[in-house]
Amino acid sequence: MSPDHIDQVLKDAVAARDVPFVVAMSANADGVTYSGHAGQAAEGRAAAEDTVFRIFSATKAIGSLAAMILIDRGKMSMDTPVADVLPEWDALQVLEGWDGDTPIMRAPKTKATMRHLATHRSGLEYEFWSPDAAKYLAVTGHPSILSGTKASLSYPLMYDPGERWGYGPSIDWLGQVVEALDGRRIDQFCREEIFDPLDMTDTAFEPDAMADRLAGVQARGEDGRFGPFDLAPPPQPEVYGMGHCLYSTAPDYIKFLRMVLRGGELNGNRILSEGAFAAMLEDQMEGKLFERMVTVAPPVSADVVLPEGTTHSFAAIRFESDVPGRRKAGSQSWAGVCNTHYWVDRSSDVAGVIFTQSLPFAEEPYMRTYEAFETAVYAS
Repeated sequence: MSPDHIDQVLKDAVAARDVPFVVAMSANADGVTYSGHAGQAAEGRAAAEDTVFRIFSATKAIGSLAAMILIDRGKMSMDTPVADVLPEWDALQVLEGWDGDTPIMRAPKTKATMRHLATHRSGLEYEFWSPDAAKYLAVTGHPSILSGTKASLSYPLMYDPGERWGYGPSIDWLGQVVEALDGRRIDQFCREEIFDPLDMTDTAFEPDAMADRLAGVQARGEDGRFGPFDLAPPPQPEVYGMGHCLYSTAPDYIKFLRMVLRGGELNGNRILSEGAFAAMLEDQMEGKLFERMVTVAPPVSADVVLPEGTTHSFAAIRFESDVPGRRKAGSQSWAGVCNTHYWVDRSSDVAGVIFTQSLPFAEEPYMRTYEAFETAVYAS
């Protein structure tokens, strides 16, 4: 398929209102292989290659990489207990049940490790995916992770560390581990250790310098049409949450993914040793598997269902089987809540991003667009 065909996939998706707008790119180890866009990123401003996005949970892979850099340097291991670095972790209790509106809490039976944080097996779950977490925040007044306060990190545990998959603010804790062990604030660490070496000049913790290129968020209403929706990471927070805090562009994120395709190096700058890089991409679930994410908030997200047997590396979701006509086994992938999705497939030497700013997350019309784009990239 030609680039014109991929362009048409994007234009058709906007015309069908499957997405409000879209910017998409693909690459191999040597460089960008496709770049295209369609629709209006903001009122009166067309989507463009340099459109800036709130990438939300696409931040997580970068937070995990930051932690892996310290593992590579011998500052900790994947099995280091979280409380050995952050003693405040030991204050977290497991929410065992309810007595009316009074939470019943108990001490966890196992110790959480860095591996548990990176693979979302720490016990922490977002309120969007856990009815008990949502109720706890509502009845106690505990701040949401999007408040940007240090206190917001201390969600109750929904299960004992290591017991199962549960999607939550674990990578925010991992970012705090990096700060504690390294001494630099996480924004400085990421800039000096990741963004500058990878020439990611359009990736930032605050959008101020890029405000004139920032896309607007739109949410699908009951009538099926998109309308403006106010959602963004908290500005100048007490704590930068490495689960959600970054702004970036498609070209910048492709640079990050090309580093992955190249085994931890880009433009002569090595971010991780070959051994640490290989460990980062391996299945780190210790026999557990990704579990279907059932939404508690349908306006924010649809359910998230992945192929049976899907695992998680230290950095991202890991596919353990080929997806016919698309990515191969071993591919890594994830996304941000406003539908900033990526995948990286080292076996095929293919990486891609398909970014918009819309809700609900992972709704069927968006996922249809994602599949069409990825299929066209592989066919080309």
